[in-house]
Amino acid sequence: MSIEVKVPVLPESVSDATIASWHKKAGDAVKRDENLVDLETDKVVLEVPSPVDGVLKEIRQQVGDTVNSQQIIAIIEEGAVAAAPAPTEAPKAAAAPAAAAPKAAARGADDLSPAGLRVATEEKIDPSKVAGTGRDGRVTKEDLVNYGKGGSAAAAAAPAPAAKPTPGSRPEERVPMTRMRLRIAERLMQSKNSIAMLTSFNEVNLAEVTKMRKSLGEAFLKEHGVKLGFMSFFVKAAAEALKRYPFVNASVDGNDVIYHGYQDISIAVSTDKGLVTPVLRDVQDMSFADVEKGIADYAVKARANKLSLDDLQGGTFTITNGGTFGSLLSTPIVNPPQSAILGMHTIKDRAIVENGQIIAAPMMYIALSYDHRIIDGKDAVLFLVDIKNQLENPQRMLLGL
Repeated sequence: MSIEVKVPVLPESVSDATIASWHKKAGDAVKRDENLVDLETDKVVLEVPSPVDGVLKEIRQQVGDTVNSQQIIAIIEEGAVAAAPAPTEAPKAAAAPAAAAPKAAARGADDLSPAGLRVATEEKIDPSKVAGTGRDGRVTKEDLVNYGKGGSAAAAAAPAPAAKPTPGSRPEERVPMTRMRLRIAERLMQSKNSIAMLTSFNEVNLAEVTKMRKSLGEAFLKEHGVKLGFMSFFVKAAAEALKRYPFVNASVDGNDVIYHGYQDISIAVSTDKGLVTPVLRDVQDMSFADVEKGIADYAVKARANKLSLDDLQGGTFTITNGGTFGSLLSTPIVNPPQSAILGMHTIKDRAIVENGQIIAAPMMYIALSYDHRIIDGKDAVLFLVDIKNQLENPQRMLLGL
């Protein structure tokens, strides 16, 4: 029975997808729930699993093709068994030695290892035509694999060294943007062109947070199975500050301002394909352990391309941490339709004056970029001061102050 493999139902915010890579080819056996193909959207990479056990009979859309929701991309023959490769008679060894040097002499099937013989049989390669790089000129499995990819006997014997740029050369390479990178570029330009964006800065002494992590970190890990990081302190401090400064937790919709009575905080996570911002929902109701677990889960899913579209939808405020890469100071860009984003940076021991004494303290610069259309400079500064006060007195967060 033929079964259609279709593009999953895409949400309204995603118009189409691109075939990123097929993990099977026509004629391969497939198992139920085994990933067949990756689809790249503007936001995430979606996996399309096989709906049944069987054989992939037909692939209708190739890598690079644009596909729409519920479009048929492949056909599976349910219950079928993949055909075994036709047995071929192993070619006999050449009667006379090749004219090449002994260590590059061609060898026949009798000299192959079991793995090499399997490659030669499956790929229908005559080992006598392949120059061996093994001991005494034996043909190795790698020689056969390289030869099967289209290399000549000489190329199979040793891969050609990469061409070195000549003095004065100016090499260039043109690579198309991925859909995700294009979407990131579009969103950044939208933010730049549609928001009256301004950034305010402050600095935070993280000595008390550091002490708390040091004194309670081990017990926290033992109790909750996750490390107590700096991010949970910033997330909880932001959630408390957003309650007191609702403009910062609002968004613009035409001529209206939408005030959100909840704190859904987007956490910027870096991946090989670009920056993604999965959302921690209802942070106002989350514990420190809930926040740390949520961030850890999203980080794992993001780097494995397992984030769903639901993970990225919504968000009323964003936190990004350039400090993990060593950034000392930056001006983060607001993610529309949100109205503000908090930027964290690297922690540096700096000399400060405390009670008339010069001491070294772990200091961090923080930045708030905001939409000046609905957030006044005073509110932005007070919001940052609120976060600073909570982080320098972390017990305030525990008491809801």
